[in-house]
Amino acid sequence: MSAESSLPECGVARFIVLLDGPWATLIVRELLRGPHRFTQLRDALPGISPHTLTSRLRQFERHGIVVRTAYPEIPPRVEYRLTPLGEGLREVLDAMAAWAVEVPDGGPTVTA
Repeated sequence: MSAESSLPECGVARFIVLLDGPWATLIVRELLRGPHRFTQLRDALPGISPHTLTSRLRQFERHGIVVRTAYPEIPPRVEYRLTPLGEGLREVLDAMAAWAVEVPDGGPTVTA
């Protein structure tokens, strides 16, 4: 990593740092469907803690993957959506999904 950046120079390592852990990828998957409010994301991801969701969204915002929009309403409304950079992850997740369905499940093999 360079002294000026907290991200590695290697593209694969950078990807892993940015999308560290299963929640990050699943958050992106949900946001690829369109803008979401915090509670909508939390409800779509059973088991995620509010702390983890907040942390991931802030990291994505810092790196230009997500934009947070606060509307001046009462009660306040905040939405998260992917930036064009974040939308670029659609092809990556589609490729991951296509690859994953080809992987055998590791269950017992049937022999004739």
